[in-house]
Amino acid sequence: MSYLKLTDETWLDLTVNFIPIGILAFLDVMFWVYNPWGWDLWFVFWAHVLTFVPLVLLTILTYVSGRVIQRDEQRTESVTDADAGES
Repeated sequence: MSYLKLTDETWLDLTVNFIPIGILAFLDVMFWVYNPWGWDLWFVFWAHVLTFVPLVLLTILTYVSGRVIQRDEQRTESVTDADAGES
């Protein structure tokens, strides 16, 4: 089954990024629920910038790297098939 145009093997390769994504999402939610510095706008802004921006960037990076991994696997398979046909 292909979800977001990524194969199961590619999803398995990307699982190493799911733990940091989960940690960042958990921290961002917890900073909304329990705000240890009060509701001072300065601290609220930086708490979310330091958790939400890396969360978004890591999610984008994970998707793009998955597409690149899949593309390179397909190239490797096509080169291997072409080499097998020459023998």
